[in-house]
Amino acid sequence: MMRRLFGVGLGLISSFVEGQPAVDTLGIYPQAQLQTVEGVCPQCQTLPQTLWYFRHETFAVPKPGVPVSKIDTSKRGAEDIQALNPEALPELVWTGSSQYWPQMKLNAAATEVTTVQGQRFNLKLVPKIASNYAYWNSDTSEFLSQSKVAIRGELEGTTLVARTFWPHTFKLDLTAGLQPLQRGETLQSLVQFSNGGARSPYQSRLLWERSPGVGQRSAGKTALGVLLNGAQGDDDEAHGGHFALATGVVGAEGEYGTWLVNNYYNLATNSEKGIIAGVTPFDKYMGDLNSGQAFYRPSYMLVAVFSQPEIPTQIQALSNRVMQHFHHNDLVYDHALENCAGISIDTLRQLGWQVPQRGVESVLKASAAYWYVATTERSLQKGREIYDYLNTEMTRLFPAVAFDAIGNDLLNIAQTGEQHTLASDTMQAMPRQLEALYFVRIPQIPSSRAFGLAPVYSFAQYLQQAPADRSQWKVIPVTPNPLPEKLKKGLALQPQAPALVPLSVIFFLVSAISIVWVLLLALRKGWRKAFINSINR
Repeated sequence: MMRRLFGVGLGLISSFVEGQPAVDTLGIYPQAQLQTVEGVCPQCQTLPQTLWYFRHETFAVPKPGVPVSKIDTSKRGAEDIQALNPEALPELVWTGSSQYWPQMKLNAAATEVTTVQGQRFNLKLVPKIASNYAYWNSDTSEFLSQSKVAIRGELEGTTLVARTFWPHTFKLDLTAGLQPLQRGETLQSLVQFSNGGARSPYQSRLLWERSPGVGQRSAGKTALGVLLNGAQGDDDEAHGGHFALATGVVGAEGEYGTWLVNNYYNLATNSEKGIIAGVTPFDKYMGDLNSGQAFYRPSYMLVAVFSQPEIPTQIQALSNRVMQHFHHNDLVYDHALENCAGISIDTLRQLGWQVPQRGVESVLKASAAYWYVATTERSLQKGREIYDYLNTEMTRLFPAVAFDAIGNDLLNIAQTGEQHTLASDTMQAMPRQLEALYFVRIPQIPSSRAFGLAPVYSFAQYLQQAPADRSQWKVIPVTPNPLPEKLKKGLALQPQAPALVPLSVIFFLVSAISIVWVLLLALRKGWRKAFINSINR
């Protein structure tokens, strides 16, 4: 059956489906440059590796003739920075649905939705993924029926099968006055407010503006969103939270639901909630009924609004490439060395924004922990894992620390005009182009899932927040999802694997043995002297 490209009669192939572009932009890109695709798409300008991961999904790709991000396969990840094309679109945007309604009203029973024109549709929710532990319940219906919502889904006759919900009230408050940080307040205290604010009201707060009233004129401006998701309440492996960078154009009323989020997740496993790493709309990233972050933890965002689009555009351009390398598998997710925070921070630093580092937990602790874990667990691999957690620079390891470092640097740049962390021509324009900074706290959307908490800022805090007895941890199992070997090319065939036994660990062991040896010699000498003295008495 032939279908159409966004209503344009171009009888192509069955993988193209009819879509409904209800907004002018998707992220920073014109919506008209994209087309909706379902499943297989051999004619798309998209890497075969990327298409494999999304082979069962609905997504958007650039139309023929539109420039698409391209990678240098001799580079890895953020190293591929040369000759960025700011006009090149991401090769794929995971929308999850072909249709979008920006403002719908949900009835209290969640059985019906009404458009702003008064047209009514029966409502059906996409099924819960079997491995997903929680889902929509009556609390969700009550919460989302209190305001208009944006919905992504598919219209089947008179029934709307909904996949994504996003409250219309979750937007920047462009009418609010300036409310800077007060004495004793920090970005960390805003994040940790009320155990992370999962049950708190939504908040949009203008922290800084270039001149009075500029923040209220943010509509239509290009923005960067620094996004932090909190700790999950039902997964003790997820107290560190999650991190992502988002870009887009501020809506007429402060909306940001159609911004693009660059979401790095482990591709080597099947997420129990159906998450696939990729460039995805904000409302889908947060409000997908199975995979949406807002359904299982609180979230926080710093929004930097710019007078010119160059800085967010450059960040998105390199992020498009990095995501392609990620799908290509020459950049592989690692919970300590290459996680969501580390990959995002590397992207900013490669572009010349040298976000201040926070150091490591402790090389000494890391080396000692290596041998303790390797011995007790009888695994050098597990020893290496704990070593990496304790010896990775903290802005690359902890999402909350990355959020704090970026946010504080943004505030410092805005308030003082300093450029010492801005090492490229593009980034050095930041003090002139920054117009407003907002802090946003997004509560958890109620469901049958446990409420989450604020993310941790250190390994010690992680151990305090999780049960002391590891056997009591709540852990959600996942299944493997390896990219087929036939799709692995170039550097993907040369994975970067750190040595199982780092040099510092060897030095620590030699030093420890030497110290023990010296102590034993000293004790032996002392015993011998005491023995001789006892004989001579």
